[in-house]
Amino acid sequence: MTSKCIVHSAKAILKSLRVSPVKLNLVVGLIRGKSSEKALNALTFSKRRIASDVKKTLLSAISNAENNHGMNIDKLFVSEVYVGRGIIMKRWRAKARDVLRLLRNLYLI
Repeated sequence: MTSKCIVHSAKAILKSLRVSPVKLNLVVGLIRGKSSEKALNALTFSKRRIASDVKKTLLSAISNAENNHGMNIDKLFVSEVYVGRGIIMKRWRAKARDVLRLLRNLYLI
């Protein structure tokens, strides 16, 4: 007896994006919970610089769903998007009392 594994989700990951998590969360909040068509429209007409990178990631997730999992594009929606911490960049910022602090990068899933 063979069992079929039905996949109900597809994902795309964008790593090493050079933008602050707060700015990226503002853009990601626009598409969270929307259909794929409405999310693409929101990112297309957004004035934020980072919206184009988020749009590329969303298009990648849509194409993954269509090509790898055989899903219907018209029924897709954004179920979850989150911003996390990424690699530590070799950048330093001077703080009070001669203390140095590492600046951090982030990634989008």
